Amino acid sequence: MVPLSSFHSANLPEIVQAGRVLRERSQRPDSVIYLDSGRVLFGLLESGQLRHQLGMVEGPVWLDAAPVLMDQSYPLDIVADTQVSLRRISLAEFRQAYAGLSKETQTLVRDMAAGYFQQTELAVSRLAQDAEARCAQWLLRNAAPAEDGSLQVTLQQRKRLIAAQLGIAPETFSRVLRHLREHGLISGTGNVLSLPQPTALQNVARC
Repeated sequence: MVPLSSFHSANLPEIVQAGRVLRERSQRPDSVIYLDSGRVLFGLLESGQLRHQLGMVEGPVWLDAAPVLMDQSYPLDIVADTQVSLRRISLAEFRQAYAGLSKETQTLVRDMAAGYFQQTELAVSRLAQDAEARCAQWLLRNAAPAEDGSLQVTLQQRKRLIAAQLGIAPETFSRVLRHLREHGLISGTGNVLSLPQPTALQNVARC
């Protein structure tokens, strides 16, 4: 990987206490973190707590270079498990140093980053099955009778806030709603959703 010595000495160490969220999933990278020492956890946060832990690393190590190399948002939340010492490297500095590597090394590093993303997406997709059950439970819990006797849910909050309550990423919430719609378990447009098959939706909620 790109050696830390490639970077300007102005990247001074930063001490961060345990429990601090270093990166939030779905955000675009604004820098790259080099972890000098300490331990961090990778996973999915729910109500400020790391309910789903999917990995752990200890410094010294590059912490989040893969999203930058793949030009992707962060796939996971990153939380300091102990007090850590880290350095934040600007995207311009990191990309310049990466461009200075041999073509063979660039290809190797990028392939490793791609493999990391494939494994992470697989792990998150498995958790999404649980997310579908939680979404179904939320819909049933917030359902009310409509004038025609059917059940409907009025989304009184932004989908991002609802997703946060469920402990899932906004795009996961949107994906689950799309899946339920494709299977005829919800319908409607805008902020009002109809539940034409509440019994089938209950079966999903119990999964």
